[in-house]
Amino acid sequence: MYTVPDKYKIRLHHVRPRFKNDIENVLIFIATEISKLSPMPSKDFATAVNSAIMRYPGNSESTPKTIDNWRTEISALFGFIEHNEDTDKCGNRAKELAENGDLIECFKTFLFNFQYPGSHLTTKSIAEFTESGVHFKPAQYILKLLKYAEEKTGKRAYITKPELCHCMFNDLRVVRDNQDVSDIWKRIEDNRANKIQYDTNGDVIRYAGDIADYMVIANFLVTYDTKRYYINNLEELAVKSFIESSEWFDGYDTLIKDRSGDYNKIKLQYDKWFKYVNRDLGDTDFKTDINTFLATDTETEETAVSESQKSFMDLLSDNRAISTKDIGDFGESLVFSHECERLRREEREDLVHLIARIPTQLAVGYDIKSMEADDRQRFIEVKTTISSKPLQFFRVHLTPNEWRAAETNKDRYFIYRLMLSKTEQKLYVVQDPVGLYKRDSISMVPTDGADLILNQNSGKEEEIIAWKN
Repeated sequence: MYTVPDKYKIRLHHVRPRFKNDIENVLIFIATEISKLSPMPSKDFATAVNSAIMRYPGNSESTPKTIDNWRTEISALFGFIEHNEDTDKCGNRAKELAENGDLIECFKTFLFNFQYPGSHLTTKSIAEFTESGVHFKPAQYILKLLKYAEEKTGKRAYITKPELCHCMFNDLRVVRDNQDVSDIWKRIEDNRANKIQYDTNGDVIRYAGDIADYMVIANFLVTYDTKRYYINNLEELAVKSFIESSEWFDGYDTLIKDRSGDYNKIKLQYDKWFKYVNRDLGDTDFKTDINTFLATDTETEETAVSESQKSFMDLLSDNRAISTKDIGDFGESLVFSHECERLRREEREDLVHLIARIPTQLAVGYDIKSMEADDRQRFIEVKTTISSKPLQFFRVHLTPNEWRAAETNKDRYFIYRLMLSKTEQKLYVVQDPVGLYKRDSISMVPTDGADLILNQNSGKEEEIIAWKN
């Protein structure tokens, strides 16, 4: 059994959200809710966030302590809330997620900022790590390691959660001394060659495992069996940005240098940390490139998209050019193609030329004007989210213009809720949302427009025809 030499042992840890198994759904929901809040006294802001958390499906019967824990975990780990003296406000990271719906970008940014020590930890933990001299950015180090391993071996290289835990996270030679990745890779290779076992207990490897899982969500790592994790070479630009970055929150550097765990000095860095996490990052390579995201990165390094995806890309190029950096535009383009193909299958090729995407600046309250086979019009509002794993479809926000358009067009108004993930693409269609609300078939909360809470009977899931050969 492999063990870290006693003089180098440490156990890195961090906040583990109680909702980790549903983390993507939770974060996009909470980011949307927090982004609606104005700056207010910290106590009032906490009450407002708690109220939003209570509205998350399944939380209506949760205890106040559970709701408080959710809020503090979201705030501490992901920095969605920025504190300033006695006032709290929505942070930039929550605003970005709410506005863009790009969970992959959200996790890239999160991992870009994530370091040990950081104020996502308790004061006690920060003191422990500063006294030990810890100075470690895990995602950056993992990418450096795998990049080195592939260059050295000339083939795809992987790492496991136990290896991450015991050879990196729990070893001061790495997290304090920044030991060269070549030494770590040799250690891992030697252990494999000698069939050295690791303690794989969940309580032991969970923190390293969290980072590996978050890196999968961020599209930095890929896994085929949830055991072996490979670098995603299709994310070359973002990986390069991570590896070459010198970004570091230096608020604890003096404490690290002095091996001090002074609680008072640690607490002085709390607000500074969350300002750092929510700073303006400028132009990054973190926004999701749809072609990269949908391409297939296999162990044999085949980077071409699947045949069905190629077919879909061809279909898009035939109809309308899209910006691969813009998720909303991509979703609209996909639905545009879907509608063209739907009419062709309904033998109304003559109506295809009437399908049109509506420029945003016209503010008509829908994205696409389409047609029915019986010559009636169909007005479509597209809501797109992109993620590394499937999400649920239970919540949609309509702007005031969109809600008015839905009221005006009644059963001719459709919401196309589009979810793109690595494993599947889903389209959920809701017809006449205002009528559904008036019939008590869906819930609606008026919030600068309308928040719709859907259920399985609110609409229907449809095949995305554009994905098919």
